[in-house]
Amino acid sequence: MSARPQRASIALNEARPLWQSLLIFLVPLMLSNVLQALGQTANSAYLGRMIGVKSLAAVSAIFPIVFFLISFLIGLGAGSSVLIGQAFGARDHVKVKQIAGTTIALTIVLGIVVGLFGGTFSPQLLAALHTPSDIIAVSASYARVTFYAIPILFLYLMYTTFLRGTGDTRTPFYALIASTALTMVLTPIFIKGWFGLPAFATNGAAVGNIIAAAVALAGLLAYLRLVKHPLAFDREMLGNLRLRLDLVGRIAKIGIPTSVNLVMISLSEIAVLSFVNRFGSTAVAAYGAVNQVASYVQFPAISIGIAASIFGAQSIGAGRADRLGAIVRSAVVLNYLIEGALIALVYAFDKNIISLFITAPATVAIARGLLLITLWSYAIYGNGRVLSAIMISSGTVVWPTALSILSIWGVEVPVAFILSRRIGLNGVWYGYPSAFVAALLMQLAYYYLFWKRKPIRRMV
Repeated sequence: MSARPQRASIALNEARPLWQSLLIFLVPLMLSNVLQALGQTANSAYLGRMIGVKSLAAVSAIFPIVFFLISFLIGLGAGSSVLIGQAFGARDHVKVKQIAGTTIALTIVLGIVVGLFGGTFSPQLLAALHTPSDIIAVSASYARVTFYAIPILFLYLMYTTFLRGTGDTRTPFYALIASTALTMVLTPIFIKGWFGLPAFATNGAAVGNIIAAAVALAGLLAYLRLVKHPLAFDREMLGNLRLRLDLVGRIAKIGIPTSVNLVMISLSEIAVLSFVNRFGSTAVAAYGAVNQVASYVQFPAISIGIAASIFGAQSIGAGRADRLGAIVRSAVVLNYLIEGALIALVYAFDKNIISLFITAPATVAIARGLLLITLWSYAIYGNGRVLSAIMISSGTVVWPTALSILSIWGVEVPVAFILSRRIGLNGVWYGYPSAFVAALLMQLAYYYLFWKRKPIRRMV
């Protein structure tokens, strides 16, 4: 790995076409997301095959609750990455370190609060969602292990987010290779208790993931210190490990609306899961399998949105807001090319892919039908993310967030609720494409009619 702290911003490299720069940034980022999903998929496959469908359903049931409670922490990462991108584009490395130190301090405090709350009240939260009684105890136990490790997991996530804000997607990718490899090795060991180690059964998946993340974080910090990276956790960073109120306010300006959006998304997933729960544990297992496949399909769209945001932030930081339109065009084209190819591939081999983590024929059949309904719309979802990301990179957060929330709670949840009552489980999944299409139309309207007419300035 070769960090180059003084290198020019990748977003401002005009020696190559913009789409090539985006692709260079994207490849490690997309591979990182694939590896992250691969670790989760491996855990699901281990649980489904080594223990059974109920174990997989138990883990699937807790996911929306975990996502809900960590949404604010994710929002902090989003806010800090925009500010770091702008500061790095302006080559202000002192400000980069100040932003990182403030975000780490917030992450530690909030991570402890979220971890204690989630670990303590997970049984009650699961019961409130009408989680099937045959999986609630296992699910609550898995949740406690996961929540108590939130501070470690999020410090690792924050550092990879910081690095991407500087345009470095390679170093987080290499760290994730190590983390994913460890997860895939450790999970079956802790599930079954091989080599004299404790057998944690379903909780073994959480234990393996936590240990792998801790090792990857330690390795990442050691490497950054070795190469004297601006984000190294050294004496200077330790001195910046405090809450600077001016920076907290700027991080919050982006982070809070982003967190609210994520909370609304997670609440919608909780609502959707409550619809699915009424169809029994087989439907919940199919829901978990579909989410695993959908995560692979949507990660390129998410990655392209992140790339657009970082390129936009760095361009704004360097006083080159004139490049934003070209960034949007290049990112949208890449989204449809990459997402279109991936969606076609999954449709061609859907049965084989679903069977990687569930083998019961009835569950596989349900999951395939759900994929057919929803998968194509993730290309639409990616287009909307690009528009939202480029606006957020300029500090315009409230309207993109409000439109996203409107598409979720004004379209997705009502459509899923109504159709689940009329046509059954399949009706739940029609809510997703309906929401993605509505979100894109609204983002397009705001982008062209309002945002493009506003002056754009640096936030740091």
